[in-house]
Amino acid sequence: MKVYTTDKIRNVVVLGHGGAGKTTLVEAMAYLSGVTNRMGKVDDGNTISDYDKEEIKRGFSISTSVIPIEWGEVKINVLDTPGFFDFVGEVEEAVSAADGAVIVIDGKAGVEVGTQKAWEICDRYNLPRLICVTGMDDDNANFQQVVQQMQDLYGNKIAPFHIPLRENEKFVGFINVITSEAMKWDRNANTIPAETPEEALSELEPLREALNEAVAETSEELMERYFDGDEFSEDEIRQALRVSVQDGSIVPISVAAGTLAHGVYTLLDDIVKYLPGPDKLECKGINTKSNEEFDADYDFSKPKSAYIFKTIVDPFIGKYSLIKVCSGVIKTDDVLYNEDRGMDDKIGKVYIMRGNKPIEVPELHAGDIGALAKLNKVMTTDTLSTKAVPIKYIPTVISTPYTCMSYSAVNKQDVDKVSQSLQKIMQEDMTLKVVNDGANHQTLLYGIGDQQLDVVCSKLQDIYKVQVELSQPKVAFRETIRKKSDAEYKHKKQTGGHGQYGHVKMTFEPSNDLETPYIFEQTVVGGTVPKNYFPAVEKGIIEGVEKGPVAGYPVVGVKAVLYDGSYHPVDSSEMAFKTAALQAFKKGFMDASPVLLEPISSLKVVVPDAYTGDIMGDLNKRRGRVLGMNPVEGGKQEIVADIPTSELYGYNTDLRSMTGGAGTFSYEFARYEQAPSDVQEKEIAARAEEDS
Repeated sequence: MKVYTTDKIRNVVVLGHGGAGKTTLVEAMAYLSGVTNRMGKVDDGNTISDYDKEEIKRGFSISTSVIPIEWGEVKINVLDTPGFFDFVGEVEEAVSAADGAVIVIDGKAGVEVGTQKAWEICDRYNLPRLICVTGMDDDNANFQQVVQQMQDLYGNKIAPFHIPLRENEKFVGFINVITSEAMKWDRNANTIPAETPEEALSELEPLREALNEAVAETSEELMERYFDGDEFSEDEIRQALRVSVQDGSIVPISVAAGTLAHGVYTLLDDIVKYLPGPDKLECKGINTKSNEEFDADYDFSKPKSAYIFKTIVDPFIGKYSLIKVCSGVIKTDDVLYNEDRGMDDKIGKVYIMRGNKPIEVPELHAGDIGALAKLNKVMTTDTLSTKAVPIKYIPTVISTPYTCMSYSAVNKQDVDKVSQSLQKIMQEDMTLKVVNDGANHQTLLYGIGDQQLDVVCSKLQDIYKVQVELSQPKVAFRETIRKKSDAEYKHKKQTGGHGQYGHVKMTFEPSNDLETPYIFEQTVVGGTVPKNYFPAVEKGIIEGVEKGPVAGYPVVGVKAVLYDGSYHPVDSSEMAFKTAALQAFKKGFMDASPVLLEPISSLKVVVPDAYTGDIMGDLNKRRGRVLGMNPVEGGKQEIVADIPTSELYGYNTDLRSMTGGAGTFSYEFARYEQAPSDVQEKEIAARAEEDS
């Protein structure tokens, strides 16, 4: 592929609900542009963007892939993203590199939750967007209904540029709203002029009037002409629409049938005409040497800088860092400085990725998307620049994972290999996190959802040849006491030669500090326990609080006071006093009304208004306490509640089920509270069974 300058580049992310036809549409784009000589199918597992084994096996996109295509004089970098919510991190990475978006809607299914999420993410990143209604060859597809649904949600900025043309109930072409001209497709998906049906004219008139009104609003001069009854020329309409699309005041909506490549030619033309190139956009970073703002602005004449928006780690093709060039021109064998890691990297060859196929190019101009191979230690969201002008770009905000499972290697000898393999997978997917929970002797894997964690397990088995088992994570209970107790223990053994003798009298009571395991004090008088044995007594307490006597959980909030005891001048030792203190602790703890404490999380659930009743009812069943509700953007409510952490297991799946995928949640640890008696009994029995 030839080198393209900044003004001849479009970076477009394809968004939408899972199963809306995004990958099929991208495949049609690749076919029409000559990248492939025949269209692949998702069902056949031979599309260029869904190349991963897991994607082929499951029949849907898991990772973002970049498909650069040449359309006329322009290079379009198409970023095909997953539609399923578990892989939102891939979408966020892709959007950070895009300058415009195509939101894909299934003409049969209509507007779905994923459609609205796509719109929201475009709003968040201020992306101009086009809407493409696919699947129009389906007899049950309803373009008018989709337009109405979108206008009900987002107002009259939703503007049809085309309406479907049907003959004998079959989708055969489209009518251009701007020109009122009808077009049909021939066998090769090329358009040929057709006659505009009489019945379509009445439908066209209000749409054309709405477009003219939108055009008039772009300048005072055009507004005056509109009120004077002047007709706008096609060029004037298109120029005004270009401005309106790029500032987001108009969102065009058009029709297509991806499997037939119908409507895709027009969509590619619209991407070039209406979505902005990088040369029209701002891009700002920080010069870390001068601590001043750096206006990169995709200017090829400025010092080199690039942002790593995604990483591909493949055991067969190696590691590739996908970059967007923010300024300058990146060339083969450039030496770039990684501000995040404080190190230089010689980049070697420069590539563009087409799916999983690297294609070597001599250079990448500002605004282009490409790939660098085998860079040391770099990670997604790092910035590459020159040492003379070190730049840092604001990292993409990636969704925090809240779905958690405990995992263990099926074969114990694979523990290290599992850990290393997960590190490689986490380089690709920033929404995965591994946490070592030493208190409960478990390793936790966090992700966005259960489907994502299932994919991780499959990748470990198929690619890295290791197996893991996922299980419900143990909750980090704590043990404490509610009353004061007095305990005495004498450790005495005589086994020939020196014996063992340690004797302590101690009190145990609540310290009222649940942040600290224990407080140790001594009030011994008269030397009944010599001072040199005090540290040994404390060591016994330290050992005791690590694994409490009730159910083996860590102990918090205990005050232990050594007030008396006795010793033997020959047989006493540190070990003897440590053992005596440990046994006294166990006895005293059990005599002081021991209880289990459970962790409480502060939960925030964001859902559309219609679901608030269902959510609050479900939280009550989970022993949650709703603390309040706050209205948020988009007609949604944020429900704030305190909930036992143990009740959050499986919540992601249940929330999606209750809200059709529209609900999101987040939580953080708040505090410990005494667990109800039935929960305590169940937990103690479970731990006893584990130990037996």
